[in-house]
Amino acid sequence: MAQTLTIDDTFAEAFPMSATRVIITALDAELVSAAAQEFCGNASSVIGCDTEAGVERILPAEETPDGRPGVSILAFGFKSKSLQAAVVSRIGQNVLTCPTTACYCGLFSESKDQQIRVGGQLRYFGDGFQISKKLGSRRFWRLPVMDGEFLCEDFFGTVKGIGGGNLIFCGVSQLAALNAARAAANAIRQIPDVIMPFPAGIVRSGSKVGSKYPQLKASTNDKFCPTLVGQTETSLAASENAVYEIVIDGLSASAVAKAMQAGLDAAAASPGMVRITAGNYGGKLGPHHFHLHRLQDMMM
Repeated sequence: MAQTLTIDDTFAEAFPMSATRVIITALDAELVSAAAQEFCGNASSVIGCDTEAGVERILPAEETPDGRPGVSILAFGFKSKSLQAAVVSRIGQNVLTCPTTACYCGLFSESKDQQIRVGGQLRYFGDGFQISKKLGSRRFWRLPVMDGEFLCEDFFGTVKGIGGGNLIFCGVSQLAALNAARAAANAIRQIPDVIMPFPAGIVRSGSKVGSKYPQLKASTNDKFCPTLVGQTETSLAASENAVYEIVIDGLSASAVAKAMQAGLDAAAASPGMVRITAGNYGGKLGPHHFHLHRLQDMMM
């Protein structure tokens, strides 16, 4: 008998974040990929990382500012000040150091209050040999490096983004749940203005707020751990033997809703799925509530 799929009448609870878009280019796709992977390293969750970041999409040469292969990265932080520190540090350590790269703003804002300074912070590495160049309203810094120059835009715009959109997939087996999560992640990658910051876009270690250990901000979501059935107040049915989660950060509520709907539809078509649900804390964590049965209403 085919397994009946249930989509819970619940909501994913998300919260405001400051967000920016970073465009990296390089001589070829291999170097662009290397720089992007390094930039996005250790950037899964602000619970323990300085930012949540991920590749939004690969950019063909005809879509980049300098006509070279590129990548678009979205980065999120709770405040613009901490976001600036994270972006400057990651570009300085992982993009400036990568052969042939350049770095451009992918989000523009005329308001200084909605900008973070990047190239203007990194310019000091030039040790006085750096040069600024202004093209229209955009300023760039040229830093001498051993293969030529590293070009980085001075200011990057920010927007009030959203972090924490999520889907939880419960399957009859680990493989069934994983296949559904992979299908969902692949569908979400086609949606603009969103990222999935966790490895491969999938979370195996879903968390809850707080812990029995005072030093921890978060701990394992025991209600969704199949090995703890019988030891805790489980949320799992007898047929739910493995669970994966996808977390989505986006530049707008509409983008997050579209991504969640795409992921939900893809996972629902995957064999072995028992239930699709979402994580929330009763509305106490954040003001953005993405109801699984009403995502279409938010996709305007």
